[in-house]
Amino acid sequence: MPTNFTVVPVDDGRKSSQEDSDDNNILKEEDEETVGDGNPRESSPFINNTDDKGTLYDGKNMALFEEEMDSNPMVSSLLSKLANYTNLTQGVREHEEADEDEGAKKQTVKSPQMGTFIGVYLPCLQNILGVILFLRMTWIVGTAGILESFIIVSMCCSCTMLTAISMSAIATNGVVPAGGSYYMISRSLGPEFGGAVGLCFYLGTTFAGAMYILGTIEILLTYIVPSAAIFKAEEKAQEADALLNNMRVYGTCCLTLMSLVVFVGVKYVNKLALVFLACVVLSILAIYAGVIKTIFEPPVFPVCLLGNRTLQNHGFDKCMKTEIIDNVTVTTKLWSLFCEGPELNASCNEYFTLNNVTEIQGIPGLTSGAISENMWGSYGPAGMLVEKAVPSVPASDSSQDQHMPYVVNDITAFFTLLVGIYFPSVTGIMAGSNRSGDLRDAQRSIPIGTILAIATTTVIYLSCVVLFGACIEGVLLRDKFGDSVKGNLVIGTLSWPSPWVIVVGSFFSCCGAGLQSLTGAPRLLQAIARDGIVPFLEVFGHGKANGEPTWALLLTAVICESGILIASLDAVAPILSMFFLMCYLFVNLACALQTLLRTPNWRPRFKYYHWALSFLGMSLCLALMFISSWYYALVAMLIAGCIYKYIEYRGAEKEWGDGIRGLSLNAARYALIRLEEAPPHTKNWRPQLLVLLNLDAELSVKHPRLLSFTTQLKAGKGLTIVGSVLEGTYLTRDTDAKRAEQNIKSAMAAEKTKGFCHVVVSSNLRDGFSHLIQSAGLGGMKHNSVLMAWPANWKQSNDPQSWRNFIETVQETTAAHQALLVAKNVDSFPHQERLGEGTIDVWWIVHDGGMLMLLPFLLQQHKVWRKCKMRIFTVAQLDDNSIQMKKDLQMFLYHLRLNAEVEVVEMHDSDISAFTYEKTLVMEQRSQMLKQMQLSRTEREREVYSFCV
Repeated sequence: MPTNFTVVPVDDGRKSSQEDSDDNNILKEEDEETVGDGNPRESSPFINNTDDKGTLYDGKNMALFEEEMDSNPMVSSLLSKLANYTNLTQGVREHEEADEDEGAKKQTVKSPQMGTFIGVYLPCLQNILGVILFLRMTWIVGTAGILESFIIVSMCCSCTMLTAISMSAIATNGVVPAGGSYYMISRSLGPEFGGAVGLCFYLGTTFAGAMYILGTIEILLTYIVPSAAIFKAEEKAQEADALLNNMRVYGTCCLTLMSLVVFVGVKYVNKLALVFLACVVLSILAIYAGVIKTIFEPPVFPVCLLGNRTLQNHGFDKCMKTEIIDNVTVTTKLWSLFCEGPELNASCNEYFTLNNVTEIQGIPGLTSGAISENMWGSYGPAGMLVEKAVPSVPASDSSQDQHMPYVVNDITAFFTLLVGIYFPSVTGIMAGSNRSGDLRDAQRSIPIGTILAIATTTVIYLSCVVLFGACIEGVLLRDKFGDSVKGNLVIGTLSWPSPWVIVVGSFFSCCGAGLQSLTGAPRLLQAIARDGIVPFLEVFGHGKANGEPTWALLLTAVICESGILIASLDAVAPILSMFFLMCYLFVNLACALQTLLRTPNWRPRFKYYHWALSFLGMSLCLALMFISSWYYALVAMLIAGCIYKYIEYRGAEKEWGDGIRGLSLNAARYALIRLEEAPPHTKNWRPQLLVLLNLDAELSVKHPRLLSFTTQLKAGKGLTIVGSVLEGTYLTRDTDAKRAEQNIKSAMAAEKTKGFCHVVVSSNLRDGFSHLIQSAGLGGMKHNSVLMAWPANWKQSNDPQSWRNFIETVQETTAAHQALLVAKNVDSFPHQERLGEGTIDVWWIVHDGGMLMLLPFLLQQHKVWRKCKMRIFTVAQLDDNSIQMKKDLQMFLYHLRLNAEVEVVEMHDSDISAFTYEKTLVMEQRSQMLKQMQLSRTEREREVYSFCV
């Protein structure tokens, strides 16, 4: 039976573009694109799809069934993608295009085309494998031993794997915006977490640039051109200082050159991205090829030992004391290094005389059994000799050892230091998410590509630990700079076909990584600055006409220079470890909290995610921080905490629909339910204020000083509700109510009053204030005190309703069992100016439970009233014992921890009103009150102190 079919162009591994075009109009308005000015916007595969017939069939096959493309990809398409590979962050390509076409119309941004392999896996692989692997991995294995090195690698890789799982949950929680890791995290976790993560990531990337530059210079001066050193050591003790000075000079020059390259145009960095990737891949392959070759034919790299001490093989060519030439015994160059002359009877170093010289193979091979020797660590202080576990004859005087050509530890080595040095080798897991706008399916590619890259590098690192320990002699592993093998790179001695493969490959790899750090870090800072969440960074959001972050690049170079001036790769690595660990800590913490509290917009589709993994990742990050360096950890936490709080209090208001907003809602609900379970204890009582304001005809606050007084009384602590009433109906005055609420909020901001605002529209003022007193607050967060101003000119007012409203408000407050504070002449109260002196007088006539004494104490905590003294006046009748009353009151204040002067005023019965007389505490009543408080002194002081504070 004949079948009709049509041949259609099909994308490699993708659906037909015809299927996508139906949704173009729907998604085009909702999604955003990344434009040439560097402003990151959400991208979609459907944006800017053109009908250009010339490009319709580019990179496509003529296939009957599109399922065939999964198993039969187009080879030319794959090669084209590799040729266009870039490891730069989001927005760099657009800036490059703008450079090439300045003044012309901006080019249309193409639809995202990168898949998981090219877009995520390879960039992560390139960023993770780097300088630490080539320059420090062998030394870490030799110093820590195979077992402890395995533990170090496992801990660090587990930390990044757990963080990648949390990041995958973020990537699958809704649409992934273009703009890189910062945008993905900040739009999901909120401005506070996003800003803290972004700045920690920026600082880590900047110091990573310094580390890569130092690695580049170390390779250049130690293994490629040692003669290029400017500072040369005349004695062995000066070698370390000379190396550091050379690192500073050459590092500064290298940073300047790289900054100029990035400033002039990142297109050069982009074009070399594939070269840098090839260097990394070829170097790794050369190492594995060398390991396989050692089974059959180990390379010849002899190591010379004097007794059990390893010698630096720079000043001699033969590992022997003497040799026979023409039947004559003559001394070698090695003899001259330890003796005062070349003569056989010359005076020599004692240890040199007592011990023989032996030569061992630095690379004994995979089957040599070296793995058992390298299983355990060999830590030691700076200056400790690198020794092999063989017998030797000790010398009586070792004072001259530091001047002899021995291989020694350049730094004090211990387990926690090695963790801090190694951890940067597992960072770079966000390289794939940095190009989220270039991915066809970011929600699928970021989790798969990142996790596969981490799994691959974990296997590489763990296998390197075992293979290095099995193939390389222990004393050579502990020789950090390869002095015992004539200055060769230690890992290079294992490679095939030549050590120069690793030397050249690692050199270009470090150069490329440094350029990428200097390219990515300024753009990350620019993105944070343009978001406006950190006001003082807004200047770094500006740049050249095409959006290049000039000012951000300048700041990045300055920070990077501070790392270069440290001049030691081993000292810089723990610093950037702290910032990356702090970044990963925030990511895991935010994911765990959102999952546990079930925030409404937290719905990740990554099926392998669980909150316990995020919690475990957060715990591991915190542990690694303090294991690596507890003081760096405290500094990093302080910086991140300050950034978080600064954004929270001073940052711009942003509503990104993030999960932390839902987290706050759930936390508030939980706290309100807890407060509702039981009434507050007396020790926890504080005045929770409902401030009743009057508005003028313009709906402005009549007495703004009442808000100032509230601020001084509350100091931002506890609950403050500011309410007002408009006469009328809500249907007719809803606009006025919103305007009045906005005016009150502006007044609260001007007076620095922190609280909530509530405007009620009622038929009359009395009912409105009554509604506020009854219903303001929510659950356990309700006011217990009402603050209002004394009615002005109520005696002269022809309308008796003004003072009736006041009296009825007093009655309403009393009926609600709430305290009432009335501020008379409130417009004369101090504003923000500090009172240099003065007194706060309290007339304690009616026993109120101590509130009259608590209020001035709270006022004294504010800077305006801090220098004022408190005086307590109490009234006594003529037949009262005034002296005893004063002593009792002083003792009562002492227990309250209040500093106040006490004055007792004696008055006749006729001078005291009948109401006050009935309520006044006479001597016997006060004495009874004090007796009831006869708790133990410790309990009393604790309770009263808690009550006051």
